[in-house]
Amino acid sequence: MAVSKDAAVNQPDSAQAAGTQNTAKAAAKNKGIAVLEGLLGRESAPVIPLPGRKVESPQKAAWQSKWLKKLRWRHAVIGASFLGLVAVPATLASVYMAFIAADQYHSTASFAVRSIEGGVSTDILGMFTQASGGSTISDSYILMDYILSERMVADADRRFKLEDVYAARGLDYFYGIGSDLPIEDKLAYWRDMVDVNFDNASGIVAVTVKAFDAKQAQAIAQFIVDKSDNLVNSLSLSARNDVLRAAQDEVLAGEARLAKARVALRNYRDRSQEISPEEGAKLAVQLIASLEQQLTQLNADLSTAKTQMREDTPRIRVLKARIESLENQVDVERRRLGTGERDTASPFGTEPQDVAGRITQFEELETEREFAERAYTAALGALEKARVEANNRQRYLALFIEPTLSEMAQYPTRIVNASLVTLGLLFAWGVGVMGYYNVRDRA
Repeated sequence: MAVSKDAAVNQPDSAQAAGTQNTAKAAAKNKGIAVLEGLLGRESAPVIPLPGRKVESPQKAAWQSKWLKKLRWRHAVIGASFLGLVAVPATLASVYMAFIAADQYHSTASFAVRSIEGGVSTDILGMFTQASGGSTISDSYILMDYILSERMVADADRRFKLEDVYAARGLDYFYGIGSDLPIEDKLAYWRDMVDVNFDNASGIVAVTVKAFDAKQAQAIAQFIVDKSDNLVNSLSLSARNDVLRAAQDEVLAGEARLAKARVALRNYRDRSQEISPEEGAKLAVQLIASLEQQLTQLNADLSTAKTQMREDTPRIRVLKARIESLENQVDVERRRLGTGERDTASPFGTEPQDVAGRITQFEELETEREFAERAYTAALGALEKARVEANNRQRYLALFIEPTLSEMAQYPTRIVNASLVTLGLLFAWGVGVMGYYNVRDRA
C-alpha cells in the first residue's frame, strides 16, 4: 500500500517534468528556425541574441547596409581610376624605358670666346678665367643662339642627314625622328638633342650632343665646334674691317686731296715759270733798289752838270733821258711788285701779273698742299692706330675640351624617367581625387 501510494504521489511529478522537457525542446526549435530565417535575410525574422554578440536594431542595420553599398561603389571607382590612370601607364612607361628605349650616347665640348685685348695671359688657367669684357659675353650669347638656330640645323642636315642619324631604333619611336619633316620640326628635335650652357662668370660655353651612336655624337659635336669657330672668325674679321674701313676711307680722301694740291701747285709753277714767287719778289725788290740807286746817282750827276753846263747841252739831255728811262723802269717794276693787270689770254685762265698776286695765289696753293700733307699724315697715323686696336680686339674661339667619345650610354635615364612618370601620374590622380572629395563635401 505504501509503495502504490508513493507511486501515485510521484506520478504527477513525472508528468510535469515531461511537459517541461517538451516545452524546452519546442523553444529550442523555434530559436533555430528564427536563426535560420535571419541567415536567409527575411525582414520578418526576429533577431535572436546570442552569447557575446551585440544585437542591433533592424533600422540601424539597414542604414549600415545602404552606407556600405555606397562606400563600395565609390571605392571601386577610385580604385579603377587608380588602376587605369596610374598603375597601367606607369607600368607601360617602366616597360618602355627598360626594354624598348634605345641607348643614347653624348659628346661634350667646352670652349670660350676670347679677345687678345689687355695682353696675353701667362698661364692657361688665367687665359680661360680672365675677364674679357662685355663684348666677348655678347659674342658668346650670339654663338649660343647660332648653335640652336635654324641655320645650324640646315647645315648639320646637309652634312649628316639628321633623319638617318636620329632615325627610330627598333620600336623606340618616342626618341626617334620621323622622315620628311619640315625644318621647324627638325629644329625642335635638334634643341632636344643638343644642349648649350653658358657660364657668365667664366665665359665658358659647354655643348652636349646626344645621338644613338657614340661616334656620330662626337662627329656632330666637332661639326658644331668648327662652325662656331668659323662664325667667331667671321664676326671678328667683320668687326676689324668695320673699324679699319673708316680709317682707310680717310686715308684715301687725304691722299686724293694731297695729290690734287700737288698738281695745282705744279701747274702754277709751269705757268709762272718760277719756283717760288717769294724769291721773285725778293729779286724784284733788289732790282727796284738798284734802279733807284742808279736814278739817285743820275739825278746827282744832272744837278752837278746843270751847274756847269747849259740845259741844251748833249750831256744834260743824255742824263735827262737816262733819268726818264730809269723812272719808267722803276714804275714798271713797282707795278709788277704791287698791283697790275691780269693776262686774260692765258690758256690756264686769268693769272695775276703782279708779284703780290702771284705770292697770294702761291701761298694759297702751298697752304692747301701743306694742309693736305698734314691731313694725310694724320689719316695714316689714325689708320695705323685703328689697325693696332683692331688686332688687339680680335676675337677667337678658345677650345679647351675637344668633343669627347663616350664608351657607355648615358641616356635615357631609365629609372629617373620611369619614376618621374609614376610620380607625375600619381600626383595628377591624387589632385583629381582630392578635387572630387572637395566638391562632394561642399555640395
